[in-house]
Amino acid sequence: MNFCQQQLCQPTTVLDFSPAERSQPLRHTLARRKRFPHVKPWLAVFLSVTFVLSVGAARVDFNRDIQPIMADTCFRCHGFDEKARKANLRLDLRAEAIKPAKSGAVPIVPGQPNSSEVIRRLFTEDSDDRMPPADLHKPLTREQKELFRRWISEGAEYRDHWAFLPPQSSPLPRVKQSHWPKNEVDRFILAKLESKRLKPSRETDQPTLLRRVSLDLTGIPPTPAEVDAFLADRSPQAYEKMVDRLLASPRYGERMAQDWLDAARYADSNGYQVDRDRELWAWREWVINAFNRNLPFDQFTVEQLAGDLLPNPTLDQKIATGFNRNHMINEEGGIIPEEFLTEYCADRAETTATVWLGLTMGCARCHDHKYDPLTQKDYYGMFAFFHNVTEKGVGDYGQPIRRNTPPYLKLPSPEIEVKLTALNRELAEANQRLTNLTATVLASDQAEWEIRAKAAMPIWSATEPLNAIAGTNALTVGQTDGWVQVPSSKSDARKLTVTARIPMSQVAAIQIELAPSPDSGTNSPEKVAISKLRLARAESLDAEKSFLSLRPLALTGTTPVADLAKVLDDKGNTSWTV
Repeated sequence: MNFCQQQLCQPTTVLDFSPAERSQPLRHTLARRKRFPHVKPWLAVFLSVTFVLSVGAARVDFNRDIQPIMADTCFRCHGFDEKARKANLRLDLRAEAIKPAKSGAVPIVPGQPNSSEVIRRLFTEDSDDRMPPADLHKPLTREQKELFRRWISEGAEYRDHWAFLPPQSSPLPRVKQSHWPKNEVDRFILAKLESKRLKPSRETDQPTLLRRVSLDLTGIPPTPAEVDAFLADRSPQAYEKMVDRLLASPRYGERMAQDWLDAARYADSNGYQVDRDRELWAWREWVINAFNRNLPFDQFTVEQLAGDLLPNPTLDQKIATGFNRNHMINEEGGIIPEEFLTEYCADRAETTATVWLGLTMGCARCHDHKYDPLTQKDYYGMFAFFHNVTEKGVGDYGQPIRRNTPPYLKLPSPEIEVKLTALNRELAEANQRLTNLTATVLASDQAEWEIRAKAAMPIWSATEPLNAIAGTNALTVGQTDGWVQVPSSKSDARKLTVTARIPMSQVAAIQIELAPSPDSGTNSPEKVAISKLRLARAESLDAEKSFLSLRPLALTGTTPVADLAKVLDDKGNTSWTV
Protein backbone atom coordinates (compact mmCIF):
# COMPACT_ATOMS: atom_id res chain seq x y z
CA MET A 1 0.00 0.00 0.00
CA ASN A 2 1.26 3.48 -0.78
CA PHE A 3 2.13 5.37 2.39
CA CYS A 4 1.07 8.71 0.86
CA GLN A 5 -2.61 7.79 0.98
CA GLN A 6 -3.52 9.99 3.94
CA GLN A 7 -6.98 10.12 5.51
CA LEU A 8 -7.17 13.90 5.61
CA CYS A 9 -10.50 13.99 7.44
CA GLN A 10 -9.02 12.39 10.54
CA PRO A 11 -8.13 14.52 13.60
CA THR A 12 -4.79 16.16 13.08
CA THR A 13 -2.05 17.76 15.11
CA VAL A 14 -2.12 21.53 14.77
CA LEU A 15 1.03 23.64 14.63
CA ASP A 16 -0.34 26.36 16.90
CA PHE A 17 2.45 28.71 17.98
CA SER A 18 2.00 32.16 19.46
CA PRO A 19 3.29 35.13 17.40
CA ALA A 20 6.36 35.32 19.60
CA GLU A 21 7.07 31.63 19.11
CA ARG A 22 6.59 31.36 15.35
CA SER A 23 10.05 32.65 14.49
CA GLN A 24 11.70 30.58 17.21
CA PRO A 25 13.70 27.45 16.35
CA LEU A 26 11.79 24.19 16.10
CA ARG A 27 13.49 22.98 19.26
CA HIS A 28 12.80 26.12 21.30
CA THR A 29 10.09 24.67 23.52
CA LEU A 30 12.11 21.57 24.28
CA ALA A 31 14.16 23.61 26.72
CA ARG A 32 11.06 23.66 28.89
CA ARG A 33 11.24 19.89 29.00
CA LYS A 34 13.74 20.25 31.81
CA ARG A 35 10.95 21.78 33.92
CA PHE A 36 8.29 19.24 32.84
CA PRO A 37 9.85 15.77 33.29
CA HIS A 38 6.48 14.02 33.15
CA VAL A 39 5.69 15.25 29.61
CA LYS A 40 7.06 13.74 26.42
CA PRO A 41 9.46 16.39 25.09
CA TRP A 42 8.74 15.87 21.39
CA LEU A 43 5.13 16.90 21.88
CA ALA A 44 6.31 20.43 22.57
CA VAL A 45 7.59 20.72 19.01
CA PHE A 46 4.13 20.38 17.48
CA LEU A 47 1.69 21.44 20.17
CA SER A 48 0.93 24.52 22.17
CA VAL A 49 -1.65 23.07 24.52
CA THR A 50 -4.11 24.78 26.79
CA PHE A 51 -5.31 22.47 29.53
CA VAL A 52 -8.79 23.02 30.95
CA LEU A 53 -8.96 20.52 33.78
CA SER A 54 -10.64 21.02 37.09
CA VAL A 55 -12.03 18.97 39.87
CA GLY A 56 -15.75 18.32 39.54
CA ALA A 57 -18.03 19.08 36.61
CA ALA A 58 -16.55 21.60 34.21
CA ARG A 59 -18.63 24.09 32.28
CA VAL A 60 -20.12 22.77 29.08
CA ASP A 61 -17.92 23.84 26.18
CA PHE A 62 -19.77 24.68 22.97
CA ASN A 63 -17.02 23.63 20.58
CA ARG A 64 -16.20 20.44 22.40
CA ASP A 65 -19.61 19.28 23.67
CA ILE A 66 -22.48 20.97 21.81
CA GLN A 67 -21.42 21.85 18.29
CA PRO A 68 -20.48 18.27 17.27
CA ILE A 69 -23.99 17.11 18.25
CA MET A 70 -25.59 20.01 16.40
CA ALA A 71 -23.48 19.34 13.32
CA ASP A 72 -24.59 15.72 13.31
CA THR A 73 -28.29 16.24 13.97
CA CYS A 74 -29.41 19.90 13.77
CA PHE A 75 -27.46 21.71 11.07
CA ARG A 76 -28.88 19.56 8.28
CA CYS A 77 -32.20 21.42 8.59
CA HIS A 78 -31.21 24.43 10.70
CA GLY A 79 -27.70 25.29 9.57
CA PHE A 80 -25.79 27.28 7.00
CA ASP A 81 -27.49 25.78 3.92
CA GLU A 82 -30.30 28.17 3.09
CA LYS A 83 -31.84 25.81 0.52
CA ALA A 84 -32.13 22.95 3.01
CA ARG A 85 -33.13 25.12 5.97
CA LYS A 86 -36.57 24.46 7.51
CA ALA A 87 -38.85 26.80 9.45
CA ASN A 88 -36.40 29.62 8.64
CA LEU A 89 -34.51 28.60 11.79
CA ARG A 90 -30.72 28.76 12.14
CA LEU A 91 -29.01 27.19 15.12
CA ASP A 92 -25.43 27.60 13.92
CA LEU A 93 -25.48 31.35 14.75
CA ARG A 94 -26.28 32.51 18.28
CA ALA A 95 -27.90 35.75 17.14
CA GLU A 96 -30.38 33.73 15.06
CA ALA A 97 -30.94 31.01 17.65
CA ILE A 98 -32.04 33.41 20.39
CA LYS A 99 -34.55 35.31 18.18
CA PRO A 100 -38.26 34.47 18.45
CA ALA A 101 -39.60 32.30 15.67
CA LYS A 102 -42.77 33.06 13.68
CA SER A 103 -44.75 31.10 16.26
CA GLY A 104 -43.44 33.38 19.00
CA ALA A 105 -41.43 30.60 20.62
CA VAL A 106 -37.74 31.33 21.25
CA PRO A 107 -35.43 28.43 20.27
CA ILE A 108 -32.81 29.20 22.90
CA VAL A 109 -33.29 31.45 25.94
CA PRO A 110 -29.89 31.83 27.60
CA GLY A 111 -30.04 30.84 31.25
CA GLN A 112 -33.61 29.54 30.95
CA PRO A 113 -33.68 26.01 29.55
CA ASN A 114 -37.33 25.47 30.50
CA SER A 115 -38.31 28.50 28.36
CA SER A 116 -36.27 27.29 25.38
CA GLU A 117 -38.15 25.66 22.53
CA VAL A 118 -35.09 23.53 21.74
CA ILE A 119 -35.26 21.85 25.16
CA ARG A 120 -38.98 21.25 24.82
CA ARG A 121 -38.45 19.64 21.41
CA LEU A 122 -35.61 17.46 22.72
CA PHE A 123 -37.54 16.08 25.74
CA THR A 124 -41.11 15.93 24.39
CA GLU A 125 -42.85 12.57 24.11
CA ASP A 126 -44.79 13.74 21.05
CA SER A 127 -43.11 12.03 18.10
CA ASP A 128 -44.31 14.76 15.71
CA ASP A 129 -42.63 17.52 17.71
CA ARG A 130 -39.57 15.66 18.99
CA MET A 131 -36.20 16.65 17.56
CA PRO A 132 -34.20 15.36 15.85
CA PRO A 133 -36.98 13.80 13.75
CA ALA A 134 -37.33 10.02 13.77
CA ASP A 135 -36.63 9.68 10.05
CA LEU A 136 -33.11 11.01 10.65
CA HIS A 137 -32.40 7.86 12.68
CA LYS A 138 -30.07 9.75 15.03
CA PRO A 139 -31.89 10.00 18.37
CA LEU A 140 -30.06 11.74 21.21
CA THR A 141 -29.22 9.94 24.42
CA ARG A 142 -30.45 11.13 27.79
CA GLU A 143 -26.94 12.34 28.61
CA GLN A 144 -26.75 14.40 25.40
CA LYS A 145 -30.08 16.06 26.10
CA GLU A 146 -29.02 16.92 29.66
CA LEU A 147 -25.83 18.38 28.20
CA PHE A 148 -27.97 20.78 26.15
CA ARG A 149 -29.97 21.68 29.26
CA ARG A 150 -26.81 22.45 31.24
CA TRP A 151 -25.35 24.46 28.36
CA ILE A 152 -28.42 26.70 28.09
CA SER A 153 -28.60 27.00 31.86
CA GLU A 154 -25.00 28.23 31.87
CA GLY A 155 -25.84 30.94 29.34
CA ALA A 156 -25.81 29.12 25.99
CA GLU A 157 -22.45 30.59 25.11
CA TYR A 158 -21.35 30.11 21.49
CA ARG A 159 -17.65 30.18 20.75
CA ASP A 160 -15.71 30.78 17.57
CA HIS A 161 -13.97 27.87 15.94
CA TRP A 162 -11.36 26.51 18.33
CA ALA A 163 -8.56 26.96 15.76
CA PHE A 164 -9.05 30.75 15.90
CA LEU A 165 -9.14 31.10 19.67
CA PRO A 166 -5.83 32.21 21.19
CA PRO A 167 -4.53 29.89 23.90
CA GLN A 168 -5.19 31.17 27.40
CA SER A 169 -3.57 30.23 30.65
CA SER A 170 -5.85 28.58 33.14
CA PRO A 171 -5.51 29.08 36.89
CA LEU A 172 -3.68 26.29 38.63
CA PRO A 173 -6.18 23.82 40.07
CA ARG A 174 -6.18 22.88 43.72
CA VAL A 175 -4.97 19.37 44.48
CA LYS A 176 -4.86 17.18 47.55
CA GLN A 177 -1.37 15.73 47.11
CA SER A 178 0.34 19.11 46.94
CA HIS A 179 3.76 17.50 47.46
CA TRP A 180 3.55 15.45 44.20
CA PRO A 181 3.57 18.12 41.45
CA LYS A 182 7.02 19.31 40.39
CA ASN A 183 5.71 21.89 37.93
CA GLU A 184 2.52 23.55 36.72
CA VAL A 185 1.63 20.81 34.22
CA ASP A 186 1.81 18.20 36.98
CA ARG A 187 -0.92 20.06 38.90
CA PHE A 188 -3.36 19.80 35.96
CA ILE A 189 -2.57 16.11 35.52
CA LEU A 190 -2.99 15.39 39.22
CA ALA A 191 -6.25 17.35 39.38
CA LYS A 192 -7.73 15.22 36.63
CA LEU A 193 -6.51 12.01 38.27
CA GLU A 194 -8.01 13.01 41.60
CA SER A 195 -11.33 13.87 39.92
CA LYS A 196 -11.39 10.25 38.70
CA ARG A 197 -10.29 8.97 42.14
CA LEU A 198 -7.01 7.77 40.69
CA LYS A 199 -3.50 8.00 42.06
CA PRO A 200 -0.42 8.90 40.02
CA SER A 201 2.04 6.16 39.23
CA ARG A 202 5.23 6.11 41.20
CA GLU A 203 8.23 7.83 39.69
CA THR A 204 10.11 5.55 37.34
CA ASP A 205 13.69 4.42 37.80
CA GLN A 206 16.57 6.10 35.99
CA PRO A 207 17.20 3.41 33.32
CA THR A 208 13.51 3.41 32.34
CA LEU A 209 13.44 7.22 32.22
CA LEU A 210 16.49 7.23 29.95
CA ARG A 211 14.93 4.61 27.69
CA ARG A 212 11.67 6.59 27.37
CA VAL A 213 13.40 9.88 26.58
CA SER A 214 15.75 8.21 24.09
CA LEU A 215 12.85 6.59 22.26
CA ASP A 216 10.93 9.89 22.26
CA LEU A 217 13.81 12.00 20.93
CA THR A 218 15.76 9.60 18.72
CA GLY A 219 13.49 6.63 18.13
CA ILE A 220 16.13 4.15 19.34
CA PRO A 221 16.88 2.83 22.82
CA PRO A 222 20.05 3.86 24.65
CA THR A 223 23.17 1.72 24.45
CA PRO A 224 24.47 -0.04 27.58
CA ALA A 225 27.33 2.45 27.67
CA GLU A 226 24.88 5.38 27.63
CA VAL A 227 22.87 3.83 30.46
CA ASP A 228 26.04 3.36 32.54
CA ALA A 229 27.13 6.96 31.90
CA PHE A 230 23.73 8.33 32.92
CA LEU A 231 23.61 6.29 36.10
CA ALA A 232 27.17 7.32 36.97
CA ASP A 233 26.36 11.03 36.65
CA ARG A 234 25.34 12.17 40.15
CA SER A 235 25.15 15.87 39.31
CA PRO A 236 21.82 17.77 39.66
CA GLN A 237 21.92 18.46 35.92
CA ALA A 238 22.35 14.84 34.84
CA TYR A 239 18.90 14.66 33.23
CA GLU A 240 19.30 18.00 31.45
CA LYS A 241 22.71 17.01 30.07
CA MET A 242 21.27 13.73 28.83
CA VAL A 243 18.43 15.55 27.03
CA ASP A 244 20.88 18.02 25.46
CA ARG A 245 23.01 15.15 24.19
CA LEU A 246 20.00 13.49 22.56
CA LEU A 247 18.91 16.78 20.98
CA ALA A 248 22.39 17.17 19.45
CA SER A 249 22.25 13.68 17.93
CA PRO A 250 21.55 13.40 14.17
CA ARG A 251 19.05 10.71 15.12
CA TYR A 252 16.92 13.46 16.69
CA GLY A 253 16.07 14.95 13.30
CA GLU A 254 15.28 11.50 11.90
CA ARG A 255 12.86 10.80 14.74
CA MET A 256 11.14 14.18 14.58
CA ALA A 257 10.84 13.98 10.79
CA GLN A 258 8.75 10.80 11.03
CA ASP A 259 5.67 12.65 12.26
CA TRP A 260 6.14 15.44 9.75
CA LEU A 261 6.59 13.05 6.83
CA ASP A 262 3.32 11.36 7.78
CA ALA A 263 1.48 14.69 7.92
CA ALA A 264 2.98 15.70 4.54
CA ARG A 265 1.95 12.28 2.98
CA TYR A 266 5.55 11.50 2.01
CA ALA A 267 6.16 8.30 0.03
CA ASP A 268 8.96 6.73 -2.00
CA SER A 269 6.53 5.60 -4.71
CA ASN A 270 3.81 7.16 -6.86
CA GLY A 271 0.79 5.14 -5.74
CA TYR A 272 -1.94 3.99 -8.16
CA GLN A 273 -1.48 1.20 -10.70
CA VAL A 274 2.13 -0.12 -10.71
CA ASP A 275 3.19 2.16 -7.82
CA ARG A 276 6.66 2.82 -9.24
CA ASP A 277 9.48 4.35 -7.23
CA ARG A 278 9.97 8.10 -7.12
CA GLU A 279 12.99 10.22 -6.15
CA LEU A 280 11.88 12.43 -3.26
CA TRP A 281 14.48 11.46 -0.69
CA ALA A 282 16.16 14.87 -1.08
CA TRP A 283 13.08 16.55 0.43
CA ARG A 284 13.02 13.97 3.23
CA GLU A 285 16.66 14.79 4.01
CA TRP A 286 15.77 18.49 3.99
CA VAL A 287 13.14 17.92 6.70
CA ILE A 288 15.58 15.91 8.80
CA ASN A 289 18.24 18.60 8.48
CA ALA A 290 15.70 21.31 9.30
CA PHE A 291 15.10 19.72 12.70
CA ASN A 292 18.76 19.04 13.30
CA ARG A 293 19.80 22.62 12.51
CA ASN A 294 16.91 24.01 14.55
CA LEU A 295 15.35 25.94 11.66
CA PRO A 296 12.86 28.64 12.81
CA PHE A 297 9.28 27.51 12.36
CA ASP A 298 8.21 30.43 10.15
CA GLN A 299 11.12 29.76 7.80
CA PHE A 300 10.33 26.04 7.95
CA THR A 301 6.82 26.89 6.73
CA VAL A 302 7.66 29.46 4.03
CA GLU A 303 10.35 27.38 2.37
CA GLN A 304 8.12 24.32 2.06
CA LEU A 305 5.16 26.22 0.63
CA ALA A 306 6.98 28.77 -1.55
CA GLY A 307 10.73 28.30 -1.33
CA ASP A 308 11.11 28.58 -5.10
CA LEU A 309 9.35 31.98 -5.06
CA LEU A 310 11.81 33.60 -2.66
CA PRO A 311 14.24 36.18 -4.10
CA ASN A 312 17.22 34.33 -5.58
CA PRO A 313 16.20 30.98 -4.03
CA THR A 314 18.95 28.58 -3.10
CA LEU A 315 18.98 24.96 -4.19
CA ASP A 316 18.09 24.02 -0.62
CA GLN A 317 15.00 26.26 -0.66
CA LYS A 318 13.85 24.81 -3.97
CA ILE A 319 14.20 21.30 -2.55
CA ALA A 320 12.00 22.33 0.39
CA THR A 321 9.04 22.86 -1.95
CA GLY A 322 8.98 19.11 -2.52
CA PHE A 323 6.25 19.24 0.13
CA ASN A 324 3.88 20.17 -2.70
CA ARG A 325 4.94 17.17 -4.83
CA ASN A 326 4.26 14.46 -2.25
CA HIS A 327 0.85 13.69 -3.72
CA MET A 328 0.09 10.45 -5.55
CA ILE A 329 0.73 10.37 -9.31
CA ASN A 330 -1.13 8.14 -11.77
CA GLU A 331 0.89 6.71 -14.68
CA GLU A 332 -1.93 4.70 -16.25
CA GLY A 333 -2.26 5.47 -19.96
CA GLY A 334 -6.06 5.18 -20.02
CA ILE A 335 -6.82 7.93 -17.52
CA ILE A 336 -8.08 11.43 -18.23
CA PRO A 337 -5.12 13.71 -17.37
CA GLU A 338 -7.33 16.70 -16.51
CA GLU A 339 -9.23 14.62 -13.97
CA PHE A 340 -6.14 13.56 -12.09
CA LEU A 341 -4.54 17.00 -12.29
CA THR A 342 -7.63 18.15 -10.41
CA GLU A 343 -7.04 15.42 -7.84
CA TYR A 344 -3.42 16.51 -7.38
CA CYS A 345 -4.43 20.13 -6.80
CA ALA A 346 -7.17 19.07 -4.40
CA ASP A 347 -4.64 16.97 -2.50
CA ARG A 348 -2.33 19.97 -2.12
CA ALA A 349 -5.10 22.29 -0.95
CA GLU A 350 -6.47 19.80 1.57
CA THR A 351 -3.07 18.77 2.94
CA THR A 352 -1.90 22.35 3.31
CA ALA A 353 -5.06 23.27 5.20
CA THR A 354 -4.86 20.19 7.40
CA VAL A 355 -1.18 20.55 8.30
CA TRP A 356 -0.93 24.32 8.75
CA LEU A 357 -4.49 25.44 9.50
CA GLY A 358 -5.76 22.43 11.41
CA LEU A 359 -8.97 22.53 9.35
CA THR A 360 -10.68 19.77 7.41
CA MET A 361 -10.89 21.79 4.21
CA GLY A 362 -11.62 18.67 2.16
CA CYS A 363 -15.24 18.84 3.34
CA ALA A 364 -15.70 22.17 1.51
CA ARG A 365 -14.84 20.58 -1.82
CA CYS A 366 -18.47 19.56 -2.30
CA HIS A 367 -20.34 21.97 -0.01
CA ASP A 368 -19.84 24.68 2.57
CA HIS A 369 -18.33 23.14 5.68
CA LYS A 370 -20.79 21.93 8.27
CA TYR A 371 -19.06 23.61 11.23
CA ASP A 372 -15.57 24.75 10.24
CA PRO A 373 -15.73 28.37 8.99
CA LEU A 374 -15.00 27.35 5.40
CA THR A 375 -17.02 27.74 2.24
CA GLN A 376 -16.68 26.18 -1.18
CA LYS A 377 -15.38 29.54 -2.37
CA ASP A 378 -12.61 29.35 0.23
CA TYR A 379 -11.70 25.85 -0.90
CA TYR A 380 -11.45 26.64 -4.59
CA GLY A 381 -9.67 29.89 -3.85
CA MET A 382 -6.81 27.88 -2.34
CA PHE A 383 -7.22 25.24 -5.04
CA ALA A 384 -6.56 27.92 -7.68
CA PHE A 385 -3.11 28.67 -6.25
CA PHE A 386 -1.99 25.10 -6.79
CA HIS A 387 -3.57 24.88 -10.23
CA ASN A 388 -0.80 27.12 -11.61
CA VAL A 389 1.81 24.36 -11.40
CA THR A 390 3.19 23.30 -14.79
CA GLU A 391 2.29 19.67 -14.25
CA LYS A 392 0.49 17.06 -16.32
CA GLY A 393 -2.21 14.90 -14.88
CA VAL A 394 -0.64 11.65 -16.09
CA GLY A 395 2.84 10.36 -15.39
CA ASP A 396 5.17 8.97 -18.05
CA TYR A 397 5.30 5.19 -17.70
CA GLY A 398 7.73 5.04 -20.62
CA GLN A 399 10.44 6.84 -18.65
CA PRO A 400 13.17 4.78 -16.95
CA ILE A 401 12.42 3.59 -13.44
CA ARG A 402 13.00 6.13 -10.64
CA ARG A 403 12.51 9.02 -13.07
CA ASN A 404 10.22 11.64 -11.56
CA THR A 405 7.27 13.15 -13.39
CA PRO A 406 7.92 16.73 -14.63
CA PRO A 407 8.36 19.35 -13.44
CA TYR A 408 11.35 18.18 -11.46
CA LEU A 409 14.68 19.56 -10.30
CA LYS A 410 17.92 17.84 -11.26
CA LEU A 411 20.22 17.47 -8.28
CA PRO A 412 23.92 16.68 -8.61
CA SER A 413 25.31 13.90 -6.47
CA PRO A 414 27.95 14.93 -3.91
CA GLU A 415 30.73 13.34 -5.97
CA ILE A 416 29.61 15.03 -9.19
CA GLU A 417 29.14 18.31 -7.36
CA VAL A 418 32.78 18.24 -6.26
CA LYS A 419 33.89 17.57 -9.85
CA LEU A 420 31.62 20.32 -11.21
CA THR A 421 33.05 22.78 -8.70
CA ALA A 422 36.59 21.93 -9.79
CA LEU A 423 35.72 22.12 -13.49
CA ASN A 424 33.92 25.43 -13.04
CA ARG A 425 37.00 26.78 -11.28
CA GLU A 426 39.20 25.68 -14.20
CA LEU A 427 36.73 27.20 -16.67
CA ALA A 428 36.78 30.51 -14.81
CA GLU A 429 40.59 30.55 -14.86
CA ALA A 430 40.65 29.75 -18.60
CA ASN A 431 38.13 32.51 -19.31
CA GLN A 432 40.29 34.94 -17.36
CA ARG A 433 43.37 33.97 -19.36
CA LEU A 434 41.40 34.40 -22.59
CA THR A 435 40.24 37.83 -21.46
CA ASN A 436 43.81 38.87 -20.71
CA LEU A 437 44.97 37.49 -24.07
CA THR A 438 42.27 39.41 -25.93
CA ALA A 439 43.12 42.65 -24.12
CA THR A 440 46.88 42.39 -24.75
CA VAL A 441 48.25 40.13 -27.49
CA LEU A 442 45.25 40.09 -29.83
CA ALA A 443 44.63 43.82 -29.59
CA SER A 444 48.24 44.70 -30.41
CA ASP A 445 48.58 42.20 -33.28
CA GLN A 446 45.20 42.80 -34.90
CA ALA A 447 46.38 45.64 -37.17
CA GLU A 448 49.33 43.60 -38.44
CA TRP A 449 47.07 40.59 -38.99
CA GLU A 450 44.63 42.66 -41.05
CA ILE A 451 47.47 43.85 -43.30
CA ARG A 452 48.65 40.28 -43.89
CA ALA A 453 45.11 39.10 -44.54
CA LYS A 454 44.47 41.77 -47.13
CA ALA A 455 47.77 40.98 -48.87
CA ALA A 456 46.82 37.33 -49.11
CA MET A 457 43.44 37.96 -50.70
CA PRO A 458 43.16 36.88 -54.39
CA ILE A 459 43.23 39.58 -57.07
CA TRP A 460 41.48 39.06 -60.39
CA SER A 461 43.43 40.30 -63.42
CA ALA A 462 42.61 40.28 -67.14
CA THR A 463 44.41 37.76 -69.36
CA GLU A 464 46.27 38.71 -72.54
CA PRO A 465 44.33 37.13 -75.46
CA LEU A 466 46.52 36.32 -78.48
CA ASN A 467 43.83 35.22 -80.92
CA ALA A 468 40.34 33.76 -81.10
CA ILE A 469 38.69 31.59 -83.80
CA ALA A 470 35.00 30.72 -84.13
CA GLY A 471 34.79 27.87 -86.64
CA THR A 472 37.06 29.18 -89.45
CA ASN A 473 36.57 32.87 -88.71
CA ALA A 474 39.08 34.94 -86.74
CA LEU A 475 37.55 37.08 -84.02
CA THR A 476 38.44 40.50 -82.71
CA VAL A 477 40.31 40.49 -79.41
CA GLY A 478 41.12 43.30 -77.00
CA GLN A 479 44.85 43.45 -76.35
CA THR A 480 44.57 45.61 -73.19
CA ASP A 481 41.47 44.46 -71.32
CA GLY A 482 41.38 40.83 -72.50
CA TRP A 483 37.99 40.64 -74.21
CA VAL A 484 36.94 38.64 -77.24
CA GLN A 485 34.07 39.83 -79.41
CA VAL A 486 31.83 36.97 -80.57
CA PRO A 487 29.55 37.81 -83.51
CA SER A 488 25.98 36.75 -83.94
CA SER A 489 25.58 33.12 -84.83
CA LYS A 490 22.92 30.76 -85.98
CA SER A 491 21.52 28.04 -83.89
CA ASP A 492 24.10 25.53 -85.10
CA ALA A 493 27.02 25.05 -82.76
CA ARG A 494 30.43 26.41 -83.55
CA LYS A 495 33.65 25.66 -81.80
CA LEU A 496 35.18 28.69 -80.15
CA THR A 497 38.92 28.67 -79.51
CA VAL A 498 40.63 31.42 -77.54
CA THR A 499 44.43 31.52 -77.14
CA ALA A 500 45.74 33.71 -74.35
CA ARG A 501 48.89 34.21 -72.30
CA ILE A 502 48.43 33.34 -68.60
CA PRO A 503 51.05 33.87 -65.82
CA MET A 504 51.19 30.27 -64.59
CA SER A 505 52.93 30.95 -61.30
CA GLN A 506 50.10 33.10 -60.02
CA VAL A 507 47.00 31.48 -61.47
CA ALA A 508 44.60 29.81 -59.03
CA ALA A 509 41.36 30.07 -61.01
CA ILE A 510 39.96 31.03 -64.40
CA GLN A 511 36.82 33.12 -64.61
CA ILE A 512 34.88 33.53 -67.85
CA GLU A 513 32.72 36.66 -67.98
CA LEU A 514 30.00 37.01 -70.64
CA ALA A 515 28.61 40.44 -71.41
CA PRO A 516 27.29 42.52 -74.33
CA SER A 517 29.86 44.23 -76.49
CA PRO A 518 30.69 47.68 -75.04
CA ASP A 519 29.85 49.42 -78.32
CA SER A 520 26.65 47.48 -79.10
CA GLY A 521 23.16 48.82 -78.62
CA THR A 522 20.46 47.32 -76.50
CA ASN A 523 18.84 45.50 -79.44
CA SER A 524 22.04 44.66 -81.31
CA PRO A 525 22.45 41.21 -82.86
CA GLU A 526 25.59 40.73 -80.75
CA LYS A 527 23.67 40.97 -77.52
CA VAL A 528 20.99 38.60 -78.77
CA ALA A 529 23.61 36.13 -79.82
CA ILE A 530 25.46 36.29 -76.55
CA SER A 531 22.27 35.80 -74.56
CA LYS A 532 21.84 32.47 -76.31
CA LEU A 533 25.43 31.34 -75.94
CA ARG A 534 25.71 27.64 -75.16
CA LEU A 535 28.80 26.01 -73.65
CA ALA A 536 28.76 22.32 -74.36
CA ARG A 537 32.24 21.11 -73.47
CA ALA A 538 35.46 22.40 -71.97
CA GLU A 539 38.61 20.31 -71.80
CA SER A 540 41.36 20.55 -69.22
CA LEU A 541 44.87 20.27 -70.58
CA ASP A 542 47.03 17.79 -68.70
CA ALA A 543 50.08 18.61 -66.66
CA GLU A 544 52.47 17.72 -69.53
CA LYS A 545 51.18 20.72 -71.50
CA SER A 546 51.72 22.92 -68.44
CA PHE A 547 48.12 23.91 -67.97
CA LEU A 548 45.62 23.81 -65.15
CA SER A 549 43.13 21.05 -64.54
CA LEU A 550 39.64 22.48 -64.20
CA ARG A 551 36.83 21.93 -61.69
CA PRO A 552 33.68 23.97 -61.21
CA LEU A 553 33.63 26.65 -58.51
CA ALA A 554 30.81 29.15 -58.03
CA LEU A 555 31.28 32.56 -56.45
CA THR A 556 28.52 34.75 -55.10
CA GLY A 557 26.28 35.94 -57.92
CA THR A 558 27.73 33.57 -60.52
CA THR A 559 26.68 30.36 -62.24
CA PRO A 560 25.80 27.46 -59.88
CA VAL A 561 28.31 24.63 -59.62
CA ALA A 562 25.80 22.09 -60.90
CA ASP A 563 25.49 23.95 -64.23
CA LEU A 564 29.24 24.40 -64.62
CA ALA A 565 29.74 20.69 -64.05
CA LYS A 566 27.74 20.00 -67.22
CA VAL A 567 30.42 21.85 -69.21
CA LEU A 568 33.28 19.89 -67.71
CA ASP A 569 31.83 16.38 -67.92
CA ASP A 570 32.46 13.92 -70.74
CA LYS A 571 28.86 13.94 -72.00
CA GLY A 572 28.16 15.64 -75.32
CA ASN A 573 24.46 16.15 -74.67
CA THR A 574 24.87 18.28 -71.54
CA SER A 575 25.53 21.98 -71.69
CA TRP A 576 25.06 25.30 -69.97
CA THR A 577 23.21 28.05 -71.75
CA VAL A 578 23.30 31.76 -71.03
